[in-house]
Amino acid sequence: MFLKKLVFLYFIFFSTSVFSKEIPIIVISAGKTPQSYSSVGSQVTIIDSKTIENSSDSFLTDLLGAEVQGLNIFQMGGKGTNTGIQLRGLPKRYSTVYIDGVKMNDPSASDNGFYSQGLFKDSIDRIEILKGSQSSLYGNGAVGGTINIFTKKGKLGKHQNAAVRAGENNTQDIFYSIDGADEKQNYYLGFNYYSTDGISAMNNDNTENDPYENNSVTANYGYKISENNLIENSLRVTDSFLKYDSPTNGQDDLKPQTDDIEAHYSFKFKNTINNFKNTFGFSKSASTRKATKASGKENDFAGSKDIYTYLGEYNFNLDSKIIYGTDVEFLRAEFDHERAGAKSKLTSGTEIYSQYVDYQFRPYEKIYATIGGRNDKHTSAGDEQSYRATGAYDLGGNSKIRSSYGIGFLFPSLYESAGYAYTRTTPDNMNAERTSSFDIGYETYFDTLDLGFNITYFDIEIEDPLMGSNVDYIQQNFAGGKNTSKGIELATNWTNNKKLNIDFNYTFTKSYSGMDCDKPLKNAFGYKSCLDLSNGPIDSAMVRVPLHAFSSKINYQFNNNHNGSLLLTYKGRTRDYGTSDQDSYRDQILDEYFLVDLASSYKISDGYKLDFTLKNLFDKDHEVANLYTGTPRTINIGLNKKY
Repeated sequence: MFLKKLVFLYFIFFSTSVFSKEIPIIVISAGKTPQSYSSVGSQVTIIDSKTIENSSDSFLTDLLGAEVQGLNIFQMGGKGTNTGIQLRGLPKRYSTVYIDGVKMNDPSASDNGFYSQGLFKDSIDRIEILKGSQSSLYGNGAVGGTINIFTKKGKLGKHQNAAVRAGENNTQDIFYSIDGADEKQNYYLGFNYYSTDGISAMNNDNTENDPYENNSVTANYGYKISENNLIENSLRVTDSFLKYDSPTNGQDDLKPQTDDIEAHYSFKFKNTINNFKNTFGFSKSASTRKATKASGKENDFAGSKDIYTYLGEYNFNLDSKIIYGTDVEFLRAEFDHERAGAKSKLTSGTEIYSQYVDYQFRPYEKIYATIGGRNDKHTSAGDEQSYRATGAYDLGGNSKIRSSYGIGFLFPSLYESAGYAYTRTTPDNMNAERTSSFDIGYETYFDTLDLGFNITYFDIEIEDPLMGSNVDYIQQNFAGGKNTSKGIELATNWTNNKKLNIDFNYTFTKSYSGMDCDKPLKNAFGYKSCLDLSNGPIDSAMVRVPLHAFSSKINYQFNNNHNGSLLLTYKGRTRDYGTSDQDSYRDQILDEYFLVDLASSYKISDGYKLDFTLKNLFDKDHEVANLYTGTPRTINIGLNKKY
């Protein structure tokens, strides 16, 4: 009750916005090519290079959690453990993540989603988070939204950057990069090394720590062949190792571990001819995971994808252009599968052929609009069409109304395809999930008060969801079933002479898991997977999605060399799946929690900066997933040097 009152009072006093002053902001993600922020009809959040550089965090997910409204992040333990990014109350599989144009899904993962725990922020230059259905541009899975990450490129001259961070649990974090550019070429090379003894992810009887190590390399090279021709190359390689806890009370968790390697390479050739712009691309990704269970048995997982792309753009004039393109994806996966003590090797593969077109225009002086469509042909799940329409109305005075509507889809993962064969269910019965998404929002900025306001209403529906039981291997489309998520996102900002800055984000999400609650499967103990314990909407909500969530970041610039920030985070109660030895697989309700983080940065001298962070000052025992503790109280110190 106290926290609810605190949220209400805070909202009354600081109802302002992240919608900034009228400056020329360029957005790339909304239409796959640069366009003015004021003309974008979808909700988009931009995290620029300055914000990323000033952050004291090491990992991308920590940065996103502090900067983005309407985004929920769960991490099942300490660093390196399973981490998911949820947009608009949907599981992570309904949002797509791109790094330099390469889709970051693992074909061998059970849900085809992106596990974001190993991504460092040091080599990232810019992030754009696009909300709502974007399947007509980004295809499979872009239902809750799309996160586009752009890594650093070389800047004119030659530069070096280094950072050393240390913290509790013998945590070591080292970063070093070199970059440069001239009139013809640019290059960037960044190295990250992270190691920690970790914590025990489980909050039950397990006491052993779960160590984590990560070695990552990010490289970019661009060459200007001529005035109208350019080539770009990007490479990212990550080698990580994690000891983890399995959700079983009293189990010896000294053996469970996963040893992962992933690599992503992309090549682009960009050509400009008068009003035409053409981009030809190729990307290749590969990953291997060796997972060891408590019994000592090893399971291997391997995934790969090759993607060929063409993106075309024709500019009719300053206010209208057409985007068109085609993608060809080749996905392969191989994994060990175990059931009832029997182990088998499963392989699966598919191809996806896609074509899309997107028309951006200005029908009236103050109205900007977009209409687009896409066709995707999946070699086993069939054809799917997706559409979207967006509009932005300029109200003047740094204000606009925006709205978008989209029809999207999600194809079954390769693991689900192989699982069908394993359980002797006909693969032909496996269809894509169909989705619809609508949102409408208002943004404004008050120059005289240095404050603004940003509010969005969203409504998403998923038809025929792929449902599964957390107690067996059966997965199927739930014909006629619906998952829904609707709510309100509010973001605010107020600044006082650029010394004091206060951000406030609040999200209300009322989600409904039809795949669990409309036709709940019974487990061996006779219990259904959907609760009815008089908890209101939480009993039937999507797992790990809070009804209420808010965060506030208060930053104060003491002087030119010293600033400090306070981050407050509240997450309401959530529903999660139970386990075999905890109430016989019955769902659980996780308690609400309130976190307080402190950070400070001090410029020692020219080029040197000292960072200090204190995470989770008070609530050391909170749960973000059933039986898994969140980040405990930790202290970290970092030293950064630019050459």
